[in-house]
Amino acid sequence: MDEDDGGLGAIEFSDSEIEADPVKKKNARTDQTEQDFQLVKDTYSAKVENGEIYKTLQLPLQAGANKQHVQEVLHAAEELYFFQKFESCIKFTEDVLQGSKEALGDDTVRLLERYLGRCKDKLETAKN
Repeated sequence: MDEDDGGLGAIEFSDSEIEADPVKKKNARTDQTEQDFQLVKDTYSAKVENGEIYKTLQLPLQAGANKQHVQEVLHAAEELYFFQKFESCIKFTEDVLQGSKEALGDDTVRLLERYLGRCKDKLETAKN
């Protein structure tokens, strides 16, 4: 193979590729003045979730709902289960599965059905 035939050694780089320094890029992204930091610090408030995500959701989800909306539905069911609000979780998941099933992926449907089953089991165990 001849060295002048345009092989691997004949690659040329544009100026933007040469100048793209990953260290500079990272610093530009993370640099923040003290004044900017203090402004963010003074206005920051932590988001507290207390088992009421489901109240903020617009249901039923329409077919083609984006991933964020589907994730919020799943998080709402998880949160209700975590806070042991089993009756609310059952009602919520049944409503979602009845009215929004087309908008959810198969994995999400399976997870919601699992939460539904777990909540029913917990309530049944509590009765006995």
